[in-house]
Amino acid sequence: MIYRFRIILDTEEDVFRDIEIEEDTTLEEFHNVITQSFGFDGTEMASFYVSDKEWNQGEEISLFDMSDGSQPVRLMSETTLSDVVNKKSPKLIYVYDFFSMWTFLVELAEIAEFEDGREYPNVMFVHGQLPDSAPEKEFQAEGEDDYHEDDDFDIDNYDEMDFNENWN
Repeated sequence: MIYRFRIILDTEEDVFRDIEIEEDTTLEEFHNVITQSFGFDGTEMASFYVSDKEWNQGEEISLFDMSDGSQPVRLMSETTLSDVVNKKSPKLIYVYDFFSMWTFLVELAEIAEFEDGREYPNVMFVHGQLPDSAPEKEFQAEGEDDYHEDDDFDIDNYDEMDFNENWN
């Protein structure tokens, strides 16, 4: 089977690529197709994240194992598209270059039959140009709406804190 994806840069401007690719392709190969279709050299770190319907970031699937070995890491080279994407779970988040945080929303648009004479992967449609730098992101933790910078909190005022400053 062939998976048809729309990969959208998470920015205000419309920048996306439509790609069709075989379902048994590894995420590492898919990563290479995405980076090439957007004009990246592909030398930076990257990860896919399984996502739900609201684009919440789930399990990470990494390009390289950067762990200390204490926890198992799912790798792109060992994971196929059909392992993580299907009609019931059609969304992934792809992050390229963790310093710039290029973030893409990847959605399975259609599952189609293999077409004889067509080479895969196939970039079907290109729309928009990549900006010169990654779009700015505002990261906010849950419950952070209650925090205001002008709150009267002084980190150097130990007397008002509820702990012993000489605890160790």
